[in-house]
Parts: sequence; structure tokens; C-alpha cells
Amino acid sequence: MQNLNQSDVHAKMLEAIIQSSDEAISVVDEHGTGIIINPAYTRLTGLTREQVVGQPATADISEGESMHFKVLQTRKPVRGVRMKVGPNRRDVLVNVAPIIVDGILKGSVGVIRDVSEIQALTEELHRARQIIRTLEAKYTFEDIIGSSDEMHFAIEQAKLGAKTPATVLLRGESGTGKELFAHAIHNASNRKYNKFIRVNCAAISFSLLESELFGYEEGAFSGAKRGGKRGLFEEANNGSIFLDEIGELSTETQAKLLRVLQENEIVRVGGTKPIPINVRVIAATNVNLEKGMAEGRIREDLYYRINKLPIQIPPLRDRKEDIPLLSYHLLKKINQDFGRNVEGLTDAALEYLSSYEWPGNVRELENILGRAIINMNFNEVIVDVQHIPHLETKMLDKKETNFPIEINLEHSRPLSEMIEDFEAKVIYFELNKNKGNKTKTAKELGISLRNLYYKIEKYKIAYNGMQ
Repeated sequence: MQNLNQSDVHAKMLEAIIQSSDEAISVVDEHGTGIIINPAYTRLTGLTREQVVGQPATADISEGESMHFKVLQTRKPVRGVRMKVGPNRRDVLVNVAPIIVDGILKGSVGVIRDVSEIQALTEELHRARQIIRTLEAKYTFEDIIGSSDEMHFAIEQAKLGAKTPATVLLRGESGTGKELFAHAIHNASNRKYNKFIRVNCAAISFSLLESELFGYEEGAFSGAKRGGKRGLFEEANNGSIFLDEIGELSTETQAKLLRVLQENEIVRVGGTKPIPINVRVIAATNVNLEKGMAEGRIREDLYYRINKLPIQIPPLRDRKEDIPLLSYHLLKKINQDFGRNVEGLTDAALEYLSSYEWPGNVRELENILGRAIINMNFNEVIVDVQHIPHLETKMLDKKETNFPIEINLEHSRPLSEMIEDFEAKVIYFELNKNKGNKTKTAKELGISLRNLYYKIEKYKIAYNGMQ
């Protein structure tokens, strides 16, 4: 009798737990007949106890098959099945597990979750991740691709800078990877577990930049937030702040930045009280700071403060031997972005890319490879010359183009006709020299293979050994 009472108590406790749970729960017996639902289930589905208990497990389903019946048949749990339930066709995810007692199947228990709630949580997580990405450095020195001597020297200098508290100045053309270096320096420093704040000084107007960097006090200006606002330097306390395009700062903002570097403190806009901070400054510029200093646009004292550890990042044209490695690295990234599976490039394509001077540097290379993949058929997996957009490559040296092509100037003709006549003869000469190899001919002439085909057709150029 005592055992029976204990069983009753346990059963009542179990039912009380189910009834008080915030999870929507339904239980059926071994025949698939509903025996228990809880208030959370009613709230989610809109179905009352009378509509479910004593009814087949399909009674609550408006779209989809019963997972209770499936579990009873297979004796295996199911997870994450999407269906619609109740009169309002509520979109839910269903988890159902068998209830087995002493090896005997006694029924199944299901837990359902509102998909809209899951979507809201997913969106909230996505927003949180976006915020976190602005506060942390994503890249390390392993992400910097390059084996050239110039790049190796820049990386070694950056690693040296990461181990010191000194301000680092990254110098290089647009698209060379200055931000990549800034991330890597932060992640290799003893501040890597603290915030990394990125600021593009050219992207924020002069009027806003100062308050963004240094914050402001309540009432500092019309529309100022009650209680004031912390600036980015305060946000980056104990971490690093990356000031990109530092050459674009106004002289007034430069003076405030100098105070940060000299005194390790800031004063908010509209305030008088200095606020101590401990921030590592990583600056970057693609302009000539020395010229700016001579013209009075860059403060001399600031220049000497930020130029303690200058690191020159080489342009792509000075490290063309890195193009193959960079191209394969960028292809992986582009494959993910475009949902493609491009495996690599032909030797001719790599030679063609190497013949270009790359004024836009690595950023331009990524753009060109992306466009090349767009030009490919979906079943193609190797980038060839014909896929690559036209690049204004170097023309041949004079000694290589010094061949006997006669231009008839005796008869008066329009200049355009004479230019076309000369162009046709140059193409014919190059095709003969290269034994009809159009890929090599296009590369040497500095035009795309597609453009070469067009000109061959336009001028009706014929060569028996064409490839």
C-alpha cells in the first residue's frame, strides 16, 4: 500500500511539473490517444484540453503528419520537425520522444516551440554578433597572405610592434590591407582579450567625428543625449583603437588626439574633467603625411607621435609573386559568397593577372576574380583568361615591338583607318610570332582574350596555325 501511495505521489508530481512548465507539452498513450496537455500547449496552439485529450494524436495538426504516431511506430525520437498546429495554423518545431517503461512502450511525449519566437531569437543573436564584430579583431597574422620579401618585412615589423605599447602607423595605398594588419597587431598583443574599435576618419563628418571619438557631456550641444555619451576612446579602454585615414582629421581633432597620446586622457565635448584612458592607437593612412605637414594640414607634433613605428605595406605591383597565393585565397572567400566551387586558375590566367599593375591592389584583385567567376558557366571550375575582364596591361617593350610593319601614307586616308590598319598588322605579326597561340598573343598585347577574338573577327585575320 505504501509503494502504491509513493507511485501516486510521483505521478502527481510529474503531472504538476508538466502543467507548470513553460514548454508546450503533449503526451499520448501507446495507441496514440492524447492523455495530457499543459496550459503552455493551449496558449501556443489555441486548442483546449477537451479538443486534444481522448482524441487521436492527429487532432491538433493542421499541416503535416503526426510525429507521435511516427515515434510509436519506430520507437525512435524525432527532432526539429516543422509543422502547423491548431486553428490558427501556428508554425512550430516539434520534438517527440518515446516513453518506455521496463522495455515496454507506454506512449510518447512531445515538446513544441513557436518558430516565430525562434526566428526572433535568431535575429537578436545575429544583431549581437554584428555588434560584437565591430568590437573585436577578426584577423591574425596567419590571415595575411604573402611570401615576398617586401611583405615578409612588413609582417615582421608588425609583429614587433604588437609586442610594444607604441603607436603604430600603417602606411600604404588603398586596398593593400592596412586594416588586416591592424586586426593582426591587436590579436598578437596583450590587449587581444579587450575591445578593438575601428574608426574610418574619412567616413564621419568633421562636426560629428570629435563627439564620436571623445564623447560628450549632457547639454554640450542641441540634441545631446541626456546624461551625455561615452566616446569611442572610452569604449576602447584597455583595448585598441584603429584610426583609418588619420590624415583626414581636422587640426582641432588632431590636437585632442595628441592629448590622448601624450597624457593618456580625454576630455568630452562640452566637458572640463579629464578622463584617464589606456588605449593602444593603431593609425593608418594612404596619403603623404610629410606633404600634409609641409602644407600645414598635419600637426608636426602629432606626426612625430604617431610615426614612432611606421610600417610600409607594399602595393601589389611590387609583390606580384604573391598573386597566385592571393588568388587561391580570395577564390575560397568568393566561393563562399557566391555559392560556387571554383578550384583554381590556369597558368595563362595567372600570367595575365601578373601582367597588370593593380592600382587598386588586393581589393581590385578580389573584384576582378569575383567578376571572372560571374563570367564562368556553372559547370566550369577553373578560371581561364577568357573569364577575366579586360585589364589595361603593359604594352610590349619598344625593342619587342620594333618589327617591319609598313604604313602607307601616300594616299590621304582618315586617321581612324590608318590606326585600324596598323592594329590589324600588329595582331597578325604577334599571331605569327606566337604560332597562332591566341592566349599568349592577348597577354603580350595587353588585351583580353575576348577582345582579341573580337579584333580577329573584325579585321578578318587568318592564320593557319591558330590555337
